[in-house]
Amino acid sequence: MARKKIREYDSKRLLKEHLKRLAAIDLQISSAQVNEATDFTELTNQQPWLSSTRLVVKPDMLFGKRGKSGLVALNLDLAQVAEFVKARLGKEVEMGGCKAPITTFIVEPFVPHNQEYYLSIVSDRLGSTISFSECGGIEIEENWDKVKTIFLPTEKSLTLESCAPLIATLPLEVRGKIGDFLMGVFAVFQDLDFSFLEMNPFTLVNGEPYPLDMRGELDDTAAFKNFQKWGNIEFPLPFGRVMSPTESFIHSLDEKTSASLKFTVLNPKGRIWTMVAGGGASVIYADTVGDLGYASELGNYAEYSGAPNEDEVLQYARVVIDCATADPDGRKRALLIGGGIANFTDVAATFNGIIRALREKESKLKAARMHIYVRRGGPNYRTGLAKMRALGEELGVPLEVYGPEATMTGICKEAIDCIMSTA
Repeated sequence: MARKKIREYDSKRLLKEHLKRLAAIDLQISSAQVNEATDFTELTNQQPWLSSTRLVVKPDMLFGKRGKSGLVALNLDLAQVAEFVKARLGKEVEMGGCKAPITTFIVEPFVPHNQEYYLSIVSDRLGSTISFSECGGIEIEENWDKVKTIFLPTEKSLTLESCAPLIATLPLEVRGKIGDFLMGVFAVFQDLDFSFLEMNPFTLVNGEPYPLDMRGELDDTAAFKNFQKWGNIEFPLPFGRVMSPTESFIHSLDEKTSASLKFTVLNPKGRIWTMVAGGGASVIYADTVGDLGYASELGNYAEYSGAPNEDEVLQYARVVIDCATADPDGRKRALLIGGGIANFTDVAATFNGIIRALREKESKLKAARMHIYVRRGGPNYRTGLAKMRALGEELGVPLEVYGPEATMTGICKEAIDCIMSTA
């Protein structure tokens, strides 16, 4: 499961759309998204309620505690909302030790209320944990002892019987309505492959549940079966994380292929770089470098998998090598290529793209004093390793090649010992 955060706007959009379909509950909520491209006149034409009701505006940037941080404005008219946004759009704020500009806001009707409830649902391998409290809102952490929790095994639906411990102390006049709401929300959670959902708080308006603040995460590995239900969903980067041009290029490649291409720069001046096949193997390589005490020298996290074609691997490898060889400082560097033992990826075919990139970047590899370590197993791996050995002789760049008889952790240690032997 890959848990990906989505904006509050999308969380509420999905809940409203599918709660009606799955539980016949028609949420009376409205929301609008505002960013630098927003034309308020056009937005108002599309959503007339913006000009006829008092409003709430807040950043929609995947961070919490917005109220405590003074980033929520209440009971405004549309002109005041526009002024609030204008004063903060693009301005950097610091949240949780991360500093980044605010780029996106959510605007909603202002809903006066007294009672605030809390709801969260979290899934794991064995099932889902559902938590509910009659004391929601910004002081939920101070009142955590009042939160009631139940656990439902995977594939089990939430029923009135299983829901009873959560709502047993509610007044009779709201117990049934909130119980139905919890069951409906859980049905949406399961049907749309949410991995996390939190409402803090939701309230009752004219006796009907009304989410005020909401957070959601989706299992993005389920996109293949949910793309119609999710609609035009966005998975923003975590707050404080901004892609470099090279990362953006790989991200665009990844979006256009059925394979997986991931690349994150950790330290542009690092001397240990990876180009690893398989998500599990890529984590092992990165963790091993860290465990050996050289996390500060790790230049990147990289992973390709799902049998990318030769051209995709070529473009991917060019980016990794360009970053790994940038600004040579006379000290040795290491590039770790390979991974574990493939199940279905043709090792020789993917190596063809890497080999082409290494040939193109020969002068950069030499200028950076790059030492290359290859370790791979799987279909056609002997042919792929033979091609790599021949390439090493051709380029005159230190290039050591290993099959599955060598351990991934051992290759990491050997590379580190080599480049650290003479700085």
